[in-house]
Amino acid sequence: MASGKLSPRQKMINLMYLVFIAMLALNMSKEVLSAFGLLNEKLTASNAKATEKNALAYDGLATKASEQADKFGALNTDAQKVKALSSEFYSYLEGVKTSITAKQEDKQDYETMDKADYLDQMFFKGDNYSPEGKEFMDNIAKYRDGVTAVLDSFPQVKSAVTERFATGDDKGKVRNRDNRPVDWLDYHFKGFPLIASVTKLTQMQTDIKTTEEQVLSTMLTGQLTEEISMTNYTTLLEQPKSAYYQGEKFDGNIVLGRKDNSTKPNRVELKLDGRDLKEDEYTIEEGRVKLNVSSGRAGDHTLTGQLIFEQDGEEIPVEVNQTFAVITKPNAAVISADKMNVVYRGVANPMTISIPGIPDNNVSASAAGLTRSSGSKYMMRPKTGREVTITASGKLPDGQRISTSSKFRIKDIPRPVATIRGEAGSTKMSRKNLEISTVGAMLEDFDFDIKLNVSSFKFKVPGQPTVEVRGGRKLDSRAKSALKRAKRGDIVQIFDVKSSIKGNSAYRLKKVSPVTIELTN
Repeated sequence: MASGKLSPRQKMINLMYLVFIAMLALNMSKEVLSAFGLLNEKLTASNAKATEKNALAYDGLATKASEQADKFGALNTDAQKVKALSSEFYSYLEGVKTSITAKQEDKQDYETMDKADYLDQMFFKGDNYSPEGKEFMDNIAKYRDGVTAVLDSFPQVKSAVTERFATGDDKGKVRNRDNRPVDWLDYHFKGFPLIASVTKLTQMQTDIKTTEEQVLSTMLTGQLTEEISMTNYTTLLEQPKSAYYQGEKFDGNIVLGRKDNSTKPNRVELKLDGRDLKEDEYTIEEGRVKLNVSSGRAGDHTLTGQLIFEQDGEEIPVEVNQTFAVITKPNAAVISADKMNVVYRGVANPMTISIPGIPDNNVSASAAGLTRSSGSKYMMRPKTGREVTITASGKLPDGQRISTSSKFRIKDIPRPVATIRGEAGSTKMSRKNLEISTVGAMLEDFDFDIKLNVSSFKFKVPGQPTVEVRGGRKLDSRAKSALKRAKRGDIVQIFDVKSSIKGNSAYRLKKVSPVTIELTN
């Protein structure tokens, strides 16, 4: 850069550029180190919160074990083993972090923590591991194997812990970016800046807290919590179908979350829309309160009251608050476009097609370009023509079939507009900003989020020949040369922009509207 037949002035300018680039690289390195430090702070704060949360969970499980040892005693014993292993490994990692940052006077001056010497000297001895490096690997294995040994009843958690604390294959190797086998410890820690290694160790501590949380959560979910007391039960509304016709008998059932023959309420107090239900309007069987009432008028109906159980000589009420809907019998399908009353050629138009009172799997729809996504959701990709007719049909529960059709207009995608720096129409900017700005195209006020590619455009400066820029979205050297001849206040124009839909280049868009720029200098 500073050699060849250059003037002393040009050589000096080139040298200054080199110094400037070096300074940018140095600043970027400092920014990366600071980013690692900030991430380490967030992980440390998160670990503190996780420690408090896990402590409450350990105490909760210990309380349950003291109350019902036969159900929670063994679980609490396993949890205490995980707690001890986690505390030991967490403290060990904290000690490693303290050791490698001992010579760092300011622990938050991350921009100076760019050396790898501290940890490399601690973990490695030549091409081999130091005693401390071997101890580090042994502690990972000890924690991983110790925790998984008590998780035989929880295979999913066991698998997650094994993967979370994996240290390579059977030989302790992992593949690097060149797909060559290297030692796991070398790959993750050797040669890294000090703050990066500290952050990795903090992340391992986060993995420990995550493991504890996952183990405790698994132990305290499911039937273990439900079996503690009747107050934790809830009622569910069980019904053969999702909707009922006006005047049809509603044959739903109110059931407990866990239903069996032994789970029966001792007394029932129920109201339907505020009216007390009589004894002949419901029956109690197999843990269910089966209703035998008319579904009533069309609209929403509310079922409230209590199911009362006796527990240890005391009545325990379980609240009932459920709703169900009654609809009129349909005679036509409902077809609607999710975004507009027309469909656009060149895009996938989402549509909802359903018939009230008929399950989606019993409804079918057909039209040119129409495909089903799932349930009542469809996608319409219009073909040729200006209209498309969609026909929907379905089978009612009584066996009757209904069918209806609707027409939709087909419209082309509107004309795109050219943009400079994301601005359309006309704008003002400096010559320098225009040189580095990106030319694009967009669809203004269009209901679909469509990305457009730009392959070429023309650039016109008053008094200068038109320049065509191909294969890029910024001014090339010829366009910049023309721009240099422009005057302050000149109106330059970007026009004849060639664009296409990203992912659908076969669709021919309308001609792109130009964009004009008034130069401010």
